[in-house]
Amino acid sequence: MIDRQEHDRMANAIRFLSMDAVEKANSGHPGLPMGCADIATVLFTRYLDYDPTRPHWPDRDRFVLSAGHGSMLLYSLLYLTGYEDMTLEEIGNFRQLGSRTAGHPEYGFASGIETTTGPLGQGLANAVGMALAERLMNASFGDDLVDHRTYVLAGDGCLMEGISQEAIALAGHLRLNRLIVFWDNNGISIDGAVSLSDSTDQQKRFQASGWNTIGIDGHDPEAIASAIEAAHRSDRPTLIAARTTIGFGAPTKAGTKAVHGSPLGKDEIAGARQKLGWQWPPFEIPADILAAWRQAGARGAEARTAWEARLAAADDPQRAEFTRRVEGSLPAGLAPAMEAYKAKLAADKPKVATRKSSEMALEVINGACPETLGGSADLTPSNNTRTSQTEPLKPGDYSGRYVHYGIREHGMAAALNGIALHGGLIPYGGTFFCFTDYARPAMRLASLMGIRSIFVMTHDSIGLGEDGPTHQPVEHLAAMRAMPNHFVLRPADSIETAECWQTALGSSRTPSTLVLTRQNLRAVRTSHTAENLAAKGAYELAPATGGAALVSIFASGSEVEIALDARDMLQAEGTPTRVVSVPCFELFEEQDKSYREEVLGQAGVRVAVEAGIRLGWDRFVGSDGAFVGMTGFGASAPAEDVYRHFGITAAAVANAARDRVRNGVPKGEDARALPDSEPARPHP
Repeated sequence: MIDRQEHDRMANAIRFLSMDAVEKANSGHPGLPMGCADIATVLFTRYLDYDPTRPHWPDRDRFVLSAGHGSMLLYSLLYLTGYEDMTLEEIGNFRQLGSRTAGHPEYGFASGIETTTGPLGQGLANAVGMALAERLMNASFGDDLVDHRTYVLAGDGCLMEGISQEAIALAGHLRLNRLIVFWDNNGISIDGAVSLSDSTDQQKRFQASGWNTIGIDGHDPEAIASAIEAAHRSDRPTLIAARTTIGFGAPTKAGTKAVHGSPLGKDEIAGARQKLGWQWPPFEIPADILAAWRQAGARGAEARTAWEARLAAADDPQRAEFTRRVEGSLPAGLAPAMEAYKAKLAADKPKVATRKSSEMALEVINGACPETLGGSADLTPSNNTRTSQTEPLKPGDYSGRYVHYGIREHGMAAALNGIALHGGLIPYGGTFFCFTDYARPAMRLASLMGIRSIFVMTHDSIGLGEDGPTHQPVEHLAAMRAMPNHFVLRPADSIETAECWQTALGSSRTPSTLVLTRQNLRAVRTSHTAENLAAKGAYELAPATGGAALVSIFASGSEVEIALDARDMLQAEGTPTRVVSVPCFELFEEQDKSYREEVLGQAGVRVAVEAGIRLGWDRFVGSDGAFVGMTGFGASAPAEDVYRHFGITAAAVANAARDRVRNGVPKGEDARALPDSEPARPHP
């Protein structure tokens, strides 16, 4: 056991690396690392199971710094404990271009960073997903291979964000007792005292959500240790409310907002050195203190090698399956199963909503992939996300493969990220597409991290009908397509839906959103092809006949059948017309130039049709091309009536093309910018 004097010196190493790095960068948050150094020292030297030489050891404990603004705490720990890629040079380059030490921890920048944090509360919700994934993997592979904990350090801001309630309520309900959250209860936010804006009794709040809670002095090593040990014995998740002093050791700024988000200043740092007895210059750690930290980092090697021995001793099928799943590769049986399924669809030609098509595809996928984990934010019958293989989880029973997330879209999306980050599982979760507005911050972080989170978004347009404009997405396709590194997949029928699912499952570094209809759609792919055409992003679905194409019509999802009907009208008049299905803008941009040019074609008239706003479609039709779609919000009525009211019909598409073929249209004019064809949203 480390004595108090050595503990203090080791904790001070964190404090001074943090304050000196922030000072050099002239940017950052020194207060949290200084205030939480005692917590981190106890956790990393005595309890956390990790091995810096094998940072991706599957059965390591996870540590999530949810209060990501205190990133220098984590960077200091990674350097001190001996992670190879976190050097003293990187510490000195804090917040500089190209460094591993970004302003907030970024997943993939350095080993030991388990998730990207900074938007407050996200890390806490990610950790719920990680803790859930640990229990699910344990249920599949047993204690010998999966038996670890998830620790979180969260601040006042994390607990104020609404996502925190979604996350802790789910964790408490599921009794995720291997989740331990330290609350840095320092009473200070950027504006000043937390009491300016909040008077919540956080311990009672967590207790009401089914948590065990413990209040401690966050600067007392033995109190911290006792709380961790009590948490280990709990049958519920645990909140350790650690009362701390933000900026501990700063002679005049400790305990004030001045130390929260600004460098301390040279005089204050000099005073801290004197107050804490730290005589060494910036970025210099005494050899004995560094050695003590490195010894703490080496502590986990024994547990890791013992785990490796257990894995080696497992029977061949279990070892192979565990290894495959943590590596993220798909099972060999999936591709042939999907190939056979696509052939069946081509023969059957089902007319169903793509949300139903998704359920049908998932029936095949979930049968072939034991690692898929489904769920919905209280919309299971509407999202069609549950299949025959996915029994629901229950509190304390993690043998199922389906999570009832409750009406917690944001918490669900962040938990999906945590599950994906943990490894061994492929999570998907559903809600209405309009409610990406609730889930978007977590979806954005999935894109930023480059992880395989899959979001199933149904009721994708005005086609949902009677629920009306509060639920009808209009701008959402454009908004989601604007997000970098995110596949927005809007299939037109059952075959495209199956292909979109194949694409999402195979995209280990890009999250995917499947955008699915409520209304039934006829089959538009009527012959079988082994190639995944949807994975190209766009492809010619119906060629022009009777000569070179004069018109190209581009569409996605439910509007593809409208485009095909418009083509029939134009072809019947002797106007050669082709249709291009565009299930995914982002995948189309990944194709080579010659393919993109081939798909765009040479037709002089281009028309796009989609039950959303125009933004983004000029990539296909140009600024002078025609667009048939929405310019405002929708209306409450049966889907067919709403489509007719807003002029999203085959006749409107054919008219837009016909006008341009015959007369041309002034550059930039919208095909339907006419009083009779652009009705206002009806009011009583």
